[in-house]
Amino acid sequence: MGRFLVVCASRTDQTRQIGDLIAEGIRMAGHEAVVKMVGDIKNEESLKGYDGYAFGSPTYHGDMIQSMKQLLFIAERAELENKAGASFGAYGWSGESAERIFNTMSIIFKMKMVSSPLMLKASWVQGGMRMAQDYGKELASLG
Repeated sequence: MGRFLVVCASRTDQTRQIGDLIAEGIRMAGHEAVVKMVGDIKNEESLKGYDGYAFGSPTYHGDMIQSMKQLLFIAERAELENKAGASFGAYGWSGESAERIFNTMSIIFKMKMVSSPLMLKASWVQGGMRMAQDYGKELASLG
């Protein structure tokens, strides 16, 4: 059984709700999932001890929110190479943050990534609940 960490940066709670559903999918696949808000991660030690990670941030004005940027700087020192990885986010019209997080995890951290970032308007729109759960299952399959 793998252990996964889902870290959410959220302003309106949409990204956290997506993160909770991803964690639910991980659990459905028979693994442990811990969900934390980005402010709970104080240093690289807070990121150690997991087999896989999902980082999520909403997109505001074409970018991730600042607290997620800070998390990525912390994660760069956490030795995540070859760990399972995924990124996600809620968005209004553009959705760049999930892709930027995905690329950072893949290229800079050298993680084993799922097929693509998950970008949803909200967890309850257009099958979002099922898509987020399936995304968690995909991440769990890499861990």
